[in-house]
Amino acid sequence: MNVADEELVVAAQNGDRRAFEILVERHKRRAYQIAFGFARDREEAKDLSQEAFLRAFARLPSFDGRSSFYTWFYRILVNLCLDYARRKNRDPVQEFDENAERRMEPSLVPSVPVLPDARALAEQISRKAGAALEALPAKQRTAFILKNHHGLSIKEIAETMQTAEGTVKTHLHRAVTFLRERLAEFA
Repeated sequence: MNVADEELVVAAQNGDRRAFEILVERHKRRAYQIAFGFARDREEAKDLSQEAFLRAFARLPSFDGRSSFYTWFYRILVNLCLDYARRKNRDPVQEFDENAERRMEPSLVPSVPVLPDARALAEQISRKAGAALEALPAKQRTAFILKNHHGLSIKEIAETMQTAEGTVKTHLHRAVTFLRERLAEFA
């Protein structure tokens, strides 16, 4: 039986801890992927997604159903990730780690051996792309990651970021323009 998120939320608000556990199971993989998109570190992504679920559980009594649980929860997660990114930016910028991406998603490991020249070029592109993504303003980076790495719709991104759909489109357009300029040498 597949119970809707809204029914699980009501049950959890009425004290059914198992209902909230089902919500966690249902959304934990995508939460981790979003957190990884910001943190680029497996342990940090786990911590961020777990913290988001803890905050959601603590705030569950105040959830009023004006948005879906999914949107409400991912707003908590994205805000946590943005806070993390702000704190991280006070430290020296870390390079994008392609190997960390592969550890997260084993299907990205090539099945055919890669030639050294191709590997070097791929690593160079990966470093440049990671640095360009990190250089984006936070709202543009958030919109870009949610759209291109996690497949959220413009409407879902707008709800998550608590902004207008037109603003999301502007953030995405500016992010793509910036990334194209930064990565033009590889086009």
